[in-house]
Amino acid sequence: MPMRVVYKVVAVAAGVAVLGAGAAVVLLNRDDPATTAAAPRQSAAVGLLSAEPFPSASSAAAPAAGAVATPGLSPLSSPAASPAASSAASPGAVDPALAAALKDPRVPALPKADRRLRGLPGRAAATRGLVKDRRSGVALARFAKEWALVTPTPFASRQLLPRVKGASYRGMVVSCPVPIPEQETLRDTAFLAARWTLNHHPSGATITWTASQPFKAGKRKGWLLGYTVHYTLKGKKRVSAAALALVDVPEKKPAVVFVTIPDGQKKRWHDINTVMSSVRAL
Repeated sequence: MPMRVVYKVVAVAAGVAVLGAGAAVVLLNRDDPATTAAAPRQSAAVGLLSAEPFPSASSAAAPAAGAVATPGLSPLSSPAASPAASSAASPGAVDPALAAALKDPRVPALPKADRRLRGLPGRAAATRGLVKDRRSGVALARFAKEWALVTPTPFASRQLLPRVKGASYRGMVVSCPVPIPEQETLRDTAFLAARWTLNHHPSGATITWTASQPFKAGKRKGWLLGYTVHYTLKGKKRVSAAALALVDVPEKKPAVVFVTIPDGQKKRWHDINTVMSSVRAL
């Protein structure tokens, strides 16, 4: 037989052998579940990690137990405590003090929608003119009998209700230049100032919002917040009704007027409306 014919026969046999081996590999791989399931299993694992829920910030900002259902003190629903919920600034531009306040579980983020301060129960106390706080640049109602105008330190003006036997806290109305870093908006500054007012309530106190609205303090702009302060004294859940007015004062830091009245003096809760409606820039 000629040699070239032999060579052709050898070449054809070798090709057949190679094709057979390739087919065997394909068949083996098709029947191997470890190989075919590897990619889907990896994809499913990534999906499970991505779908695992994160803790909600709103749970930390939920109203404290014991919230009262008194007219005017109904809590507003608040979004999760995030910079976008309270500040118009982008998250990267949020002031560190505001960022810390938004993470504070004692203070929920302000609701997005405005809500006016409602009339609170009780009978308004008599007034006699105004307290003119020139240091802060605001004026506010001066009460007559029930309230006493006292030494203002550490504030710029201060009025107090009489002490109640067995109670360590009493009604207070104060004004002063805002004692916290001023923010880009009056709303954000008021929010931060409300957190500061917790320093003047029992330890562990928390806030639920009852009002959030812009207002006019004479010819100047302002922001008003109403809220209920929840705390525990001697093992009993108690509340105070509170409100804060922040006023844009020309050539000065904004002024803050703050009033808080505990439930032991709730007959005077309507005085909060009197104070808030009287605030004017000087």
